Amino acid sequence: MKVEQIYTGCLAEAAYYIVSNGEAVIIDPLREVEPYLERAKADGAKIKYVLETHFHADFVSGHLDLAKKTGATIVYGPTAEPNFDVHVAKDGEILKVGDVTIKVLHTPGHTMESSTYLLRDEKGKDYAIFTGDALFLGDVGRPDLAIKQGEITRDDLAGFLFDSLRNKIMPLADDVIVYPNHGAGSACGKKMSKETWGYLGDQKKFNYALRADMTKEEFIEEVTTGLVEPPQYFPKNAMMNKMGYESLDIVRKRGVQALSVRAFKTAWESEEAIVLDTRHQDVFAKGFIPGSIFIGIEDNFAMWVGALITDLKQPILFMCEPGREEEVVDRLARVGYDNSIGYLDGGFESWKRANEEVDTLEEFTAEDFAKVYVKDMNLLDVRRESEFNAEHLVGAVNFPLDFINRNMNQVDRGTKYYIHCAGGYRSVIASSILKSRGFQEVVNIRGGFKALSETDMKRTEYVEQVTEL
Repeated sequence: MKVEQIYTGCLAEAAYYIVSNGEAVIIDPLREVEPYLERAKADGAKIKYVLETHFHADFVSGHLDLAKKTGATIVYGPTAEPNFDVHVAKDGEILKVGDVTIKVLHTPGHTMESSTYLLRDEKGKDYAIFTGDALFLGDVGRPDLAIKQGEITRDDLAGFLFDSLRNKIMPLADDVIVYPNHGAGSACGKKMSKETWGYLGDQKKFNYALRADMTKEEFIEEVTTGLVEPPQYFPKNAMMNKMGYESLDIVRKRGVQALSVRAFKTAWESEEAIVLDTRHQDVFAKGFIPGSIFIGIEDNFAMWVGALITDLKQPILFMCEPGREEEVVDRLARVGYDNSIGYLDGGFESWKRANEEVDTLEEFTAEDFAKVYVKDMNLLDVRRESEFNAEHLVGAVNFPLDFINRNMNQVDRGTKYYIHCAGGYRSVIASSILKSRGFQEVVNIRGGFKALSETDMKRTEYVEQVTEL
């Protein structure tokens, strides 16, 4: 038996590959199925099952393409009702894979079909649990994503999750390995550890939600307190996972098309597309196509695309570093943006060679900003509210990037704004959005709050904390 965790940092997502005696299982696969096919081929194994712990909200799973390419059976837990052929397993059902077995444990709470898969080794000993979003390291899944108006509430789901954890997971032995679907950085939980796997015994000791003396009422209160609004694409991804979607092969064929400057401009106008610039923020700031939006491929690209582009069917033209065209299309598709329609052939250099209009982003270093800083200047801090509340510059206004589309009425086109985030990535995204909407007096502070805190601005007269919310 071999178990491999395949972790994707930009989504803080873990898929799993299990192989035993010529048969393999994939749990919670990403949209791109090649890594799983390659592993199975190298091991001389046939993929027998694609196991889904639940209808994922934060990414589009690769279950349909994987099943089509391998003949594997897609398995969901009890109560799942997808719009395609699957095996809906019973609670306690045993699946045989080579010389090992996998027991289906129905663990509703994060969602109603949510299930944990218990892997037993060749001797029948409990070896590991694949918990999806029911149990994370240091946290549990949020119970507010599968609310049904008039049918099931957030507190109902939290109560189900309490029962699932105590009746199905906590009775297992301390040496059972916990393999969750997500780690720190995912919006599917609040307090996830940076570790991506651990032992159940440690979770029983240190996970706040698994306290032995915790009542159901206390559990419901704690897991529902402090939840922030989920990204807008979550319910849309969950629906795609449930109802089906276009094959990634088709999405790639449509998206990886090299367009000349003329064809690019024509598509931009005729398709009412947006132009996404995926280069590094430092490169973008020095020159970009007017009206384009920056979301760099090097950071949490998919998450920010999902948070900021509200229509999954939005036609997208993009610019990237040479050789990364398919990567951009794949990473857009991971969160359901399947309508990439091509990229600028030759990149920004071809745009300049064609003598097309070019824009730049004004920037200050942290040191230069510290010299001109006054407490009543228009300073936008685009970090999340929790980051802002922990520590921020005196006079700054919290303008979270997550909700920039909703809060545009709070800014004025005739005002000059200085913008920063934690490290410089999100502030360039925010600046590009503002510039695309006619805000020309925008200044980005390079390096963000981290760089600012390393200047004289770290002194107490410049920085304050919010002690009461």
